[in-house]
Amino acid sequence: MRTTARIALLMTAVTGLSGLVAAPTNAAPVVPIDTGHVDVFGVAYEGGEFDLHVHDETADVEYAPSEVLLVAKSAAKTTVPADPAYAFLGAPGAPVWVLPEIDDPNLLWPGIATEEVEPGVFVDGSLRLRVVGVCGPDDFSIFTTDAVGAPNVLVDSGNGLPDSIDLTAGSHLHANWAFEAAGRYSVTVRATGTLAATGERVTSAPATYSFKVNR
Repeated sequence: MRTTARIALLMTAVTGLSGLVAAPTNAAPVVPIDTGHVDVFGVAYEGGEFDLHVHDETADVEYAPSEVLLVAKSAAKTTVPADPAYAFLGAPGAPVWVLPEIDDPNLLWPGIATEEVEPGVFVDGSLRLRVVGVCGPDDFSIFTTDAVGAPNVLVDSGNGLPDSIDLTAGSHLHANWAFEAAGRYSVTVRATGTLAATGERVTSAPATYSFKVNR
């Protein structure tokens, strides 16, 4: 009886231990953000390397790109203008979801920020953000508009990637972010610049940002 009891106790202990070993590690929850001022492509250069992140300006919280789901609400849905200059968005009258360059309090207001890069780090204070990949149900673009509404296209996955956005250290940029269909998108970017002190060209690891476009 004592031997049987010892075996039973041993089996119970082993089972309990295996349960501990097999228990999965809980991943950090993904935070959805669908309104407010958010530096989606936040760029810093600290400790000799780039840091690409998301800075929720409204809550004053920084996240790794993998920790956030950026949401374009249904209210972002509009149609492609008849102006031929907007043909990169699709056929006139086709649906398109736009997070606008000008703040709309009902929508996410995406920005691109290099305010965490000191002016003297890179040659002429210049650096470049390269959009190297887009995965989604349709094309993705980033563009600004001038005083008369003419678009200046910075990124257009529809005509091939990579595309580059030239930036200046300590700056902040807002633009229109357009998605040509509802669904999930991932956008992968890298930052690059030439160090003023050494002339070395440095490039960040790729960072992938996730978007959900509501129908």
